[in-house]
This record gives sequence, structure tokens and C-alpha cells, in this order.
Amino acid sequence: MRRVTIVAVGRLKERHWREAADEYLKRLAPFATVEVVEIADRDVTRDEARALAEEGAAVVRALPDSARVFVLDAGGRQRSSEEFAAHLAGLAVGGHSHAVFVIGGAAGLADEVVSHAHERLSLGPMTLPHQLARVVVLEQLYRAFRIQRGEPYHR
Repeated sequence: MRRVTIVAVGRLKERHWREAADEYLKRLAPFATVEVVEIADRDVTRDEARALAEEGAAVVRALPDSARVFVLDAGGRQRSSEEFAAHLAGLAVGGHSHAVFVIGGAAGLADEVVSHAHERLSLGPMTLPHQLARVVVLEQLYRAFRIQRGEPYHR
């Protein structure tokens, strides 16, 4: 992958999340061009279905053409870091130079968004706050690129 886009519902409001994400974005710079697209989150407490539909429509509009779309979904496929690195490398060899990772908000992702996915990816069976999920995705991308180059990645 030479290009990665993170489409995330919601902003990183707390400083510690922003700092962690920024650190991994900086570390990723030598490996790929990484762009983060933030979708405004809606108030899910009044009408969750409507909020989810509005967020979903905005996410779909933000999806770049011809990119490989991964949605973060608890029911998706789990991969080890090594498997994830090998999978991304295989996609790149197969001509996929742009990957998009979609991270939902408090209510998850609309079915419309999931239907645009090429793959559903799970970070594990536990539920994570969307802010932490973004940092984990960035960290795992960094780790995957390091693994692909044969560089140490345990630290």
C-alpha cells in the first residue's frame, strides 16, 4: 500500500488521543501517504437510527474511488499482526495501492457503509471506543509496514 485513508466518524477531542494518533501518523510517513478524514458525529441519544443513517451517508460520500475498503466491525475477520502485514502486502502486489479503513462512531456503522466494504476487519472481540480504535488501526498499520520490511516491530 502506498496510500492509506482513515475515514473516522467523530473527532479526537481529548489531547491524549490526538497525540497518540499524531505520533503514529508521523511514524507512518516514510511508508505511505496517510490521510485522515473525519466525519461529523451525530447525537445518537435522540434518534439513533437517523444519526446512524446521516453518518453513514457522509461516510459513503467520503470513500475514495478504486480504493480497497476495510470497515472495522466486531463481526469481521481477526488477523494477527503478521497476517495483517502479509495480507496488505499481497493486496499491494495485486495492484491495490490505496486502502481505506472506516471507523464508526458511538452507534457503529450503517449497513449502507458495510455494503461498500471489500472486507470487514475486527480488532478483537472486545468493544473499543472509536478514538482508541483509530489509534490501534494506525499502530497496526505502522507495525505492518515494519514487518513487511523485516524491521523490528515488538517495541
